[in-house]
Amino acid sequence: MRHPTRLRTHLSVIAVIGLALAGTTVALSAQAAAAPGCSVEYSVTSQWSGGFGANVTVKNLGDPINGWTLTWSYAAGQQVTQAWNASVTQSGAQVTAKNVSYNAGIATGASVAFGFNGSSTGSNPAPTAFTLNGTACTGDVGPTTTSTTTTTTSVTTTTSNPPAGSLPSSFRWSSSGILISPKPDSSHANVAVKDPSVVYHNGKWHVFASTYTTGYNLMYTSFTDWSQASSAPHTYLDTTAIGGGYKAAPHVFYFAPQRLWYLVYQTGDNASYSTTTDIANPQSWSAPKKFYADGMPQIIRDNIGAGYWVDFWVICDTAKCYLFSSDDNGHLYRSETTVANYPNGFTNTVIAMQDANKNRLFEAANVYKIQGRNQYLLVHEAIGSDGRRYFRTWTAPAITGPWTSLADTEANPFARHNNVTFPGGVWTRDISHGEMLRSGTDQIMEISPCNLRFLYQGMDPNAGGDYNRLPWRLGLLTQTNSTC
Repeated sequence: MRHPTRLRTHLSVIAVIGLALAGTTVALSAQAAAAPGCSVEYSVTSQWSGGFGANVTVKNLGDPINGWTLTWSYAAGQQVTQAWNASVTQSGAQVTAKNVSYNAGIATGASVAFGFNGSSTGSNPAPTAFTLNGTACTGDVGPTTTSTTTTTTSVTTTTSNPPAGSLPSSFRWSSSGILISPKPDSSHANVAVKDPSVVYHNGKWHVFASTYTTGYNLMYTSFTDWSQASSAPHTYLDTTAIGGGYKAAPHVFYFAPQRLWYLVYQTGDNASYSTTTDIANPQSWSAPKKFYADGMPQIIRDNIGAGYWVDFWVICDTAKCYLFSSDDNGHLYRSETTVANYPNGFTNTVIAMQDANKNRLFEAANVYKIQGRNQYLLVHEAIGSDGRRYFRTWTAPAITGPWTSLADTEANPFARHNNVTFPGGVWTRDISHGEMLRSGTDQIMEISPCNLRFLYQGMDPNAGGDYNRLPWRLGLLTQTNSTC
């Protein structure tokens, strides 16, 4: 997180170099409903021995739809094992996906997406045809035809184990080299890229981060493969409706009930957010709005001391959304509102966790749902006895806790220089503010317990001086001791 007068750095490491598998994206078109027309994109996003993950995006080209059913068949015995953002059943080779309560409507020209994990033996060919509400997909509006159009492109994935397992009691990681560095221009003489947030959507990684010149700003970049991350262009979000002034520590996700992307970030005196329907268009973000109408909650004022209110994180279950924040003074806070009322009405702010030693519970907290389990993972940045940043972690059966230690010491950390290897050479001793690579994009914040990956910030171990001007860069951690 960053404060207008003091910068904080947090980076999650999600390294995956050397573990890439080829997936396929198959675009198929279909007709459906009165004045029918739709297209379907089926993407294999990850693949491992005996299984795979996939995303499906349905675009309505015809009249508005209220309630949808998508069907397809597998030719090689694949079976859907777990799904999100849709209710999916299977009978033999035929798969049926139906809307859930919050995504039943698809306006003309709009899209809806869902994902799933499946099992496979041997080959894993993509489906060759889809039907939406009983009508075959062609991509045209008009009479049903039997023609299909397929386009195959290569994507890179980094999952090598099935998402059916448990978290280990200790972690081991391998780090990439520096993947994302500052890209200065005439208006942004940047010295750092930090505090990353990342999602995978429509065949691309979308990364948001903080930058620093004479103050904090936000940037965006995207690419199809991590090997392209260093060369991908940067867009500075002060050139958009988000505007100039202090902005830092972004968190991006898709809020499915509203079909909107949210970008949550610090604005110094509050948690703020912008929205868009198109994450790939950085110019489409709305102007900032504040989460807390009355400013900092009193419980934070009473406990923050000389710290700063930083690092805002949103996660929801089926009933409520929760907003976490830190204060650089040993406290983790949690506010709540209902899913129906989000983003308004955050209240009931409580101390979710605290430590008398502020360095042990400093900032940059992330909370994730473990895929396939009634379990949540809390990852929190600390400052070690050597002055270096690292991460501690806990688990709980609910977002509200109670939290149980998992790997929360310097000797047994979640991610610290003593449990990370650097095959390309040690470029950082700090494992700082970052984010896990999620298995989905929505407000559930779900991650697979297998082959964890963490995008984080690090810096030259010999760098020093003004915190705000430290040369933070982004790298990727890949778990090397999966239990799956």
